Amino acid sequence: MKNKFILSALLAFTFLSVKAQQYMTKTGTVKFFSHTTLEDIKAENRKVVSVLDSKTGIMEFTMLMKGFDFPNDLMEQHFNESYAESSKFPKANFKGTITDVAKINFAKDGTYTVNYTGKLTLKDVTKDITGTATFVVKGGSATATSKIKVKPSDYNFKIPATAVGKISDEMEVDIIMDYKKK
Repeated sequence: MKNKFILSALLAFTFLSVKAQQYMTKTGTVKFFSHTTLEDIKAENRKVVSVLDSKTGIMEFTMLMKGFDFPNDLMEQHFNESYAESSKFPKANFKGTITDVAKINFAKDGTYTVNYTGKLTLKDVTKDITGTATFVVKGGSATATSKIKVKPSDYNFKIPATAVGKISDEMEVDIIMDYKKK
């Protein structure tokens, strides 16, 4: 009986310690911006779900493509119907690892710059991504930010001839995740 109690206590402790290293958000943000001399296009998705393991550095985020809000309805319609084909390819995701996660002290308030590597999937096309992220740890929470460049052509976004001059060959993408302990 005593051994069962000790085993149960050890399992509970292990579960709690594993769980304590997990961070999560359901309200992460991904923004993109395209600038050309003819038009600026921007959109924002504030419903990005992300999980981060603070011990291993493994992180993942996923979002619905229809979650992007545009300043005008026609841009949003063209994005979802023609470019992203959101009904056919409803989600985008990133799976990767912070390669130097040990630089981040999740128990101490501060700002930490780290490197990551992973795979970004859009429209069933997966490409390797590397970058740097800044983590701001405050009060047990962590905000991660990163900027990447994405070429729509790399992910089979078909731009019609009538829109070629209005959409940049390379988009700026801002990623902001406000993580809380899970």
